[in-house]
Amino acid sequence: MAFVSKRVQGLPPYLFSVIDEKKKRLHEKGMDIIDLGIGAPDLPTPDFIVERLTKELANPLNFKYSGYAGCQEFREAVALFYKNHYQVDLDPDTEILTLIGSKEGIAHIVPAMIDPGDVVLIPDPGYPVYHTAAYLSGGECVDLPLIPDQNYRPDYSKVSNQHKKQAKLMFLNYPGNPTAATVEINVLEEAVHFAKEHKIGIVHDSAYNLVTFDGYKAPSILQVPGAKEVAVEFGSLSKSFNMTGWRIGYVVGNRDIIRALSIVKSNTDTSQFLPIQKAAAEALKSDYTTVEQNNRIYHERREKVVEALRNIGIQVEKPRGSFFIWAPVPKGYSSQEFAEKVLEETGVIITPGNAFGRSGEGYFRIALTVPSARLTEAVERMKTLKLEVKANVSDS
Repeated sequence: MAFVSKRVQGLPPYLFSVIDEKKKRLHEKGMDIIDLGIGAPDLPTPDFIVERLTKELANPLNFKYSGYAGCQEFREAVALFYKNHYQVDLDPDTEILTLIGSKEGIAHIVPAMIDPGDVVLIPDPGYPVYHTAAYLSGGECVDLPLIPDQNYRPDYSKVSNQHKKQAKLMFLNYPGNPTAATVEINVLEEAVHFAKEHKIGIVHDSAYNLVTFDGYKAPSILQVPGAKEVAVEFGSLSKSFNMTGWRIGYVVGNRDIIRALSIVKSNTDTSQFLPIQKAAAEALKSDYTTVEQNNRIYHERREKVVEALRNIGIQVEKPRGSFFIWAPVPKGYSSQEFAEKVLEETGVIITPGNAFGRSGEGYFRIALTVPSARLTEAVERMKTLKLEVKANVSDS
């Protein structure tokens, strides 16, 4: 390990790479595994997007480097999307930056906003990459507790005054991963007020903004008056247009933060392949009927899984956003114990909640991202679970 930094040595393997290895070993033993762990859409990228990509691939001029900020067509399409969906005006040249997927943006925005030792407020429970990005940038990771019985809205009262003074960056994520939490605009207004009061920058991860149900429409933090003074928002085409492998996303909002991020990125990458950007622009300029079709499929899957969980005694609310189910483990089980029990007895992979932070203990996450027939099979298998009446984990 002489050539490996102490920082990397102290970093655990990425959660879902570990799950993939476990899945591979079980396959080799002949077990039929249904993976409801990782949230990677199984639905195809819409044909009209693929057709635009194919068209652009025929143009040799698209094989050159992209501009560092991304191509003009894509950034203008993002601006059009925000105008039409949120009534938010954005300058494509200063308030929008192309990302190679929002995960890349998360990794690069932290060193663009903090210095080593600065505090980063991270939702608990939350997407593990926030913590990892802060850790790799030398930041001090401080939990921002979320309140379960209030749709996982942030509890700022639990952050110490010292950490409020030291914090330079705060992550938010609605609709949420892993919790599937959805909020109204007032929660984002509160966040902007808190950030302005304590001079903290906000990164709102809105990767699931278009995956919504039951008439719910996820708000943008940029709809809050004055939000551009402190906030940026990440978006991704991975979930809404089934373009995970295409690696295309964007960041919008505060021009100073975006400028700082652009400096980091221009020294580390050269944006995304131009045909992908232009195909993504085609997606953002579409009528969104394909997004609605996807959401109907996820809605049907949500209904099926929620019913199955309730049938085995797990009471879970129906989420209004994302394609995750976040549910409490049965009484007496830890998150890890229950996930292992489900895998061993049914061959179904679910994600233990403690993988998403300390407050995730006592929960598990299911991703609705396998073909419907396989999801039906997973549901039928889970109905056979034999749940023991056990003492509380804390009592044992």
